[in-house]
Amino acid sequence: MVVEGCFGGIKLEFALFICVPLVELYLLFRIGAKIGPAPTIGLVVITGFIGASLARQQGFKVWKKIQAELNAGQMPAGELIDGLLVLIGGIVLLTPGLLTDLCGFALMIPTVRNVLKTRPERRFLLRASQGSPSAQTQSQDDVIDV
Repeated sequence: MVVEGCFGGIKLEFALFICVPLVELYLLFRIGAKIGPAPTIGLVVITGFIGASLARQQGFKVWKKIQAELNAGQMPAGELIDGLLVLIGGIVLLTPGLLTDLCGFALMIPTVRNVLKTRPERRFLLRASQGSPSAQTQSQDDVIDV
């Protein structure tokens, strides 16, 4: 994904990998100047532990929902996307920094995930209902029973 005009043709992902750590460092230095280095490091470590615990808890909840949907014979599209968002949130929570922690904690909230997953869920269900192109072109005459 290339962002035209905004970064002069630099890829968005590259810009994020440069900008996010710089913003995180700036925030950590500012907070460290206000409350001291030891409490700042403690804050980062505590949010990491809390984040890992929340990610585990939410991951198990999503896993149970996926199993329930599969047992009911339904496509667990929303739950799969929930699982992906929880995974992303967990990874982001383990990344040191306060901005990333806020984003990670937000992904642990089911209401936030529901807002974020509506569009991808519709796309997923649409593609699943259309089936794969190769499956649509096969005819019943190609089946050989042995």
